Amino acid sequence: MFGRKKPVGSLTYLSATSEFQGDIHVEGALRVDGIIHGKVDVIGDVEISQTGLIEGPELRAHNITLHGVVKARVVADGRLTLSSTARLEGDVTANSLDIEAGAFYIGHIATTEPNPSKPLPSTAKLPELLGRED
Repeated sequence: MFGRKKPVGSLTYLSATSEFQGDIHVEGALRVDGIIHGKVDVIGDVEISQTGLIEGPELRAHNITLHGVVKARVVADGRLTLSSTARLEGDVTANSLDIEAGAFYIGHIATTEPNPSKPLPSTAKLPELLGRED
């Protein structure tokens, strides 16, 4: 019972009639049909249904699929998918992003490379703009 580790392929489920207050750490997948108030850290994938709500300082997972509401900073090591019913309020850092028409989003987006091989060349000097002198 105590001291046993959950297999990474397991699923943690929060039903539509449930509400959780506090920080949660999940090893495996998480499906949220209910409400979570707090930091969510998942080693695996997360799906938030249309009835689901996560409100807190941060939501972190590998792949995140959002059909409901998230009000948090979002970090996706893989893909963040916002369906047409999604509502996201918070800054996003993700490897890739997929937004369907109709999704609502407020915040800043930064995408990252999973394994950056080499940095992009930097431009030492910006080109001079030409225009009229008054």
